[in-house]
Amino acid sequence: MSATDNGNVNLIINNSGIATVSFYHPAQNSLPAALLDELTTRIEQAGNDAQTRIIILKSEGERTFCAGASFDELLQIKDKEAGAIFFSGFARVINACRKSPKIIIARVQGKSVGGGVGLAAGADYCLATEAASIKLSELAIGIGPFVISPAVIRKIGLPAFSQLTIRAVDFQTAQWAMQKGLYNEVYADIASLDEAVNSLAEKLASYHPEALTGLKQILWEGTEDWDNILHERAAISGELVLSEFTQQALQAFKSGKR
Repeated sequence: MSATDNGNVNLIINNSGIATVSFYHPAQNSLPAALLDELTTRIEQAGNDAQTRIIILKSEGERTFCAGASFDELLQIKDKEAGAIFFSGFARVINACRKSPKIIIARVQGKSVGGGVGLAAGADYCLATEAASIKLSELAIGIGPFVISPAVIRKIGLPAFSQLTIRAVDFQTAQWAMQKGLYNEVYADIASLDEAVNSLAEKLASYHPEALTGLKQILWEGTEDWDNILHERAAISGELVLSEFTQQALQAFKSGKR
C-alpha cells in the first residue's frame, strides 16, 4: 500500500493471480498528482508481475468512482510547465493501462467526472452500477478533456463524445454509457457488481495467459502514438488552466456557486 497525505493507492495480488489496484481520496476520489503517479506505478507493477493474470481497477467508497482532477491542485498551478506536468499524470495512467500486458477490468461503483471517465475508458472491460453516471465537465471550467479524449472516443465514438463534452454540466446515465460502449455491463447495486466482477476475473484468470496477452495487443492496435499525443494534449490543458477564466471557474465550483 502506498499513501499520500490525502488518499492512497493499494495493490493486492491473490492466489488466483487477480491483481486489484484500488485508489481512494477523501474528496470524492479525485486525483492529485501524487495519486496519479502512484496509480501509474501500481498498474505497471501489477502488469509486470509474473503472478498477475488479470487486473481489477477500482476505487473505494460507494458514491463516486472518480471525480477527476483535484481542484485544489489545479488552483495551485502557476506556470505552463507545472500545468503540463499535472495533466501528464492522467496521460501516464491511461498509457499504463494501454501498455499493460494484462487485461484490465474496471469496477465503476458510482459517478465519474472528467478524468474518471478517462480511467474507465482506459480499461479493457468495464462493469458498473446503475448509479455510475458520467460527465465531462471540463468545458465548464475553461479547459477541455484533451488528454482523455483519445481513450474516450475509442470507446464511445465521436458523436457521443461530442454530446458528453458539449453538455458539460449534464450527467449521462449508466445506461447511456453502456449503450454508447463505455460500460460493457451495468448492475442494480454494488453487491451485484462485485459478484459479477469477481466471477469474471476468476474466469479470465483461468484462461491461457498468452492468449489474454495476445487479445490485449489486438484491443489496442493503432494506439502506438499515444505516448506523444496524450502528453501533447497535457500541455494544452496545462496552459488553459492558467487563464483567469479557468481560475475563477474553479473557485466558483469549489465554493458551490456553480
